[in-house]
Amino acid sequence: PTDVDKFYKEFWEKKPLHIRRDDPSYFKTLFSTKALDKILREQRVVFGKNLDVTSYTDGKRETHNPQGRVFPAVLWDFYNNGCSIRMLNPQTFHNAVWRLCSTLQDHFNTMVGANVYLTPPGTQGFAPHWDDVEVFMCQLEGSKHWKLYSPREEGERLPRHSSANLTQEEVGEPILETTMHPGDMIYMPRGTIHQGNCLAEEHSLHITISCYQLNSWTDLLEKLLPAALATAAAEDPTFREGLPRNYLSFMGVAHEDSTSPQRTSFLNKISSLLAKLANHAPTDAACDQMGKRLMSEVLPPALEPSEKARTVAADGERWHANKKTVVNRVEIDPDSHVRLIRATCCRLVQEEETVRLYYSTENTREFKEVEEQCLEVGEELAPAVEHLVTTYPAWTKVEDLPVEQLEDRMKVVGDLWEKGIVMTSEPLEAHYDDP
Repeated sequence: PTDVDKFYKEFWEKKPLHIRRDDPSYFKTLFSTKALDKILREQRVVFGKNLDVTSYTDGKRETHNPQGRVFPAVLWDFYNNGCSIRMLNPQTFHNAVWRLCSTLQDHFNTMVGANVYLTPPGTQGFAPHWDDVEVFMCQLEGSKHWKLYSPREEGERLPRHSSANLTQEEVGEPILETTMHPGDMIYMPRGTIHQGNCLAEEHSLHITISCYQLNSWTDLLEKLLPAALATAAAEDPTFREGLPRNYLSFMGVAHEDSTSPQRTSFLNKISSLLAKLANHAPTDAACDQMGKRLMSEVLPPALEPSEKARTVAADGERWHANKKTVVNRVEIDPDSHVRLIRATCCRLVQEEETVRLYYSTENTREFKEVEEQCLEVGEELAPAVEHLVTTYPAWTKVEDLPVEQLEDRMKVVGDLWEKGIVMTSEPLEAHYDDP
């Protein structure tokens, strides 16, 4: 019900947004307590890694995790004794949550994660605190009473790290106090202090969708400034000139109140060098390094069945049980139309005298379970990949890719198809040869 442009202009990173839908079925297919119980019975969920048991009583927050696998009987005994349940990565175990997070990655261009919180009636599981991520909190079952507070000072606004547990005396007066019902949502900028307690008559189940962790200008500049300084030092002799012989006699904490001409000249020189540093900043390369990091963090793309049928995951050669042979598939040919499977499935990076393509299609749904994945494309084939990146979501005929030799166009598309990075506009036609 809130216009996207209005959301980014008025709320994003600025203030909370509470949406009351009066539609209990709105998030019905996303997750449920029944789904949690099914996961515990059928999959290996581990205390501490995938799930926490918590309580918050008389101002004290405690974690009660046993060791090892979570068995339903053990967990529900904790719940019956007033403990809250937090599943840390439901996207690993549940397809609908994975699909939502994977889809939102393309919108936010950052890793998108989720936590699920199940709270018994009349209890509170966590102390007041703030998070280091943008949070979309969706009420799935029951109701929960929430209090949200502004950051206490400017230094706590848009923090890069989450807070410790806070006391009631530290948080002040709430800026928003409301009860969430199924279908409702609250958006909270990172740094928003919050706490929730369950109503006496019913349990609460909600899911938080989070993004933008360590995705600030600071994080980009941490990659950009060292590279800019290295380039400046190599190209501009000014950065290699020696410091004034006597600079320690007028610089340092002991001299910070001084207004001597030498000190003023020194500070002006620093300002001048910092200004010149921007001219040497390899900004695109630093952004590519942020994209490279993203490829190792994000969830693999969640494909629809019709999409999967046009990728290496479900297309190509297969075993024919009746004929007891491999069915040959028509290979991708010059007339085939291809595109990336998702805008955020790969990142082209120039490094170490070559061009590499980092990709997320072989990631698992567990955070960083697999090592960084990349293909060495080389400068000769890079224009073909660059074309697919910049023209997404348009389809491109293989023979139209901007690489000189048709053989090379076929090779680069074949390599990308084998890694699940591209899909074809139509499934490849099947045929087999009778003996």
